Amino acid sequence: MRLAQIAQHADDLDRAADFYTVLLETEPTARFDPPGLLFFDLDGVRLLLDRNAPSSLIYLQVHNVHEALERLDGIVDVVAHPHVIFTHEDDTLGPAGHQEWQAFIKDSEGNTVGLIAHQRP
Repeated sequence: MRLAQIAQHADDLDRAADFYTVLLETEPTARFDPPGLLFFDLDGVRLLLDRNAPSSLIYLQVHNVHEALERLDGIVDVVAHPHVIFTHEDDTLGPAGHQEWQAFIKDSEGNTVGLIAHQRP
């Protein structure tokens, strides 16, 4: 079994499309309006931005949390600045010997989004 799709609330599909295009560095893959659905492909998992979906807390893996925030400068509110959560001692939750960095932002629709990066100390 694998995750197929994550839905996130979006009031304004144009605004959400602009925001997630910058964040994900890719264009939407599909839009159906009505009924108000916008899709992005996250390496085989669909991110659905939907006017009728509830808000959810999603975590997106980025190459570097600091660089992602620089790219989003001026279009996001930072909820929690980049910080190390822990160092992976084994490969259970991430690559052994890497620090897990996280930051939290508010997207264009008011949803909290976690950003995660694995980096060597």
